Amino acid sequence: MAATPTVRRRMLGAELRRIREGLSLRVDDVAARLGWHQSKVSRLENGRHGVKANEVGILLDVYEVSDPETREALATLAREGKRRVWWQPYSDVISQNYASFISFEAEAASIRNFESSLIPGLLQTADYVRALIRQLRPDASPEVINALVDVRLARQNAALQREDPLKLWAIVDEAALRRVVGSKLVMSRQLQQLVTASREPHVSLQVVPFAAGAHPGVHGSFVILEFPVRNDLDVVYTDGLTSSLYLERDSDVATYSQAFDRLRAAALDFAPSRRLITQIAKELE
Repeated sequence: MAATPTVRRRMLGAELRRIREGLSLRVDDVAARLGWHQSKVSRLENGRHGVKANEVGILLDVYEVSDPETREALATLAREGKRRVWWQPYSDVISQNYASFISFEAEAASIRNFESSLIPGLLQTADYVRALIRQLRPDASPEVINALVDVRLARQNAALQREDPLKLWAIVDEAALRRVVGSKLVMSRQLQQLVTASREPHVSLQVVPFAAGAHPGVHGSFVILEFPVRNDLDVVYTDGLTSSLYLERDSDVATYSQAFDRLRAAALDFAPSRRLITQIAKELE
């Protein structure tokens, strides 16, 4: 599996690009001085390609950056961008897109997630995940299914059980609560777990009821990942049947942020959301 674009790589690339542009140097100017292909410089700056710490040093020499603290900080980002990650042992069962998403999620400080059809991934029970995978990947072997369930649970643990838990604000369409995945028992337990999770201080959960009518989420689910260091690294993730899309332009992030705010206004408040989830769970018993 190819390397995933971690936040550290993106931070490093953004800083290298800022320095280059501050010197009014073009990508092809830098590539020519170093004897590199232009695409290598571009990949380093967009975070899609790892870079060795000594290569960062060479770039900084070209840029005449002599400050030792700056040089060491950027070299550290290069080293950490190549570190082994917890999901690497699962690289034979997860896609490149999924690995990329996990890498962003692992670095995020907070997530705003709207789900139109399913329970948010970070709040799914093992039985719900297993039933879902069986439907989405009918040809998957039991071993692959078990591995994918393990990945989902490990994601939840890494994000929500760490020392400084990820802040999750999830908005779920009522349709996702009423769509029975697996069985009525599986779904009832999933909804009960959702209520329990919603009481955690780092989890905010709202439901958009059918009564809300058309709303900004009718176009589909999306995730806004926000990072602790620089808000210009925030990214929107949308997932499709055959491909996933990352939106990084400030204008795109702003558009989805506004849509999420409108969804918050259309959704039930936290306590009424819990009551609706509890009511639907009881209907399944």
